[in-house]
Amino acid sequence: MLPVTLESARVRLDMPTRADTTAITEACQDPEIARWTTIPQPYRTQDAQGFVDALVGPGWASDREYTWAIRRQGSTWLDGVISYRTARRDLGFWLAPAARGTGLVSEAVGLVVDWAFAQGAPDVYWECYVGNTASAAVARRAGFTYTGSGDALVPNRDGSPAPAWKALRRADGTPASDLPWPPGSTSGTAGSLAP
Repeated sequence: MLPVTLESARVRLDMPTRADTTAITEACQDPEIARWTTIPQPYRTQDAQGFVDALVGPGWASDREYTWAIRRQGSTWLDGVISYRTARRDLGFWLAPAARGTGLVSEAVGLVVDWAFAQGAPDVYWECYVGNTASAAVARRAGFTYTGSGDALVPNRDGSPAPAWKALRRADGTPASDLPWPPGSTSGTAGSLAP
């Protein structure tokens, strides 16, 4: 698939490029992003370049993973990244510290989920490592239904299993379960991060 741009009044989602290397590298120095994702540690400029060259472009070309830069309308600066992986119809995202608390990632999630449904996806899956209350709060606000916990699709950096909170949003709007969200998972403020 050719890259698709998604927009709202406040957010523009487009494909990250080599021009975003500095923004990606700076954001990935954040301890919270390192804690809740599997980005390389330490994170260097070469890692950002590899992400853009080896994952973003090939992901779109193969229809394996669609990755967008999260930008404020009118700005070229990358504030975060959101990806939709087609094999399991799952969503992942991170947001730079300076952009947290602005609602950007919530709008980005809404745009990507709506787009996935328009492409025919019956549902979209979300997970985060247990304890990532900020990501869970975003998922809940975006209409995802908590479905329980279990091993994450993406293991820890060392390959060991990682416990995850899991949720689903169905295209028809029906709840995927009646389970309550875990305590503390509805008001996170540290950032919006998922593996």
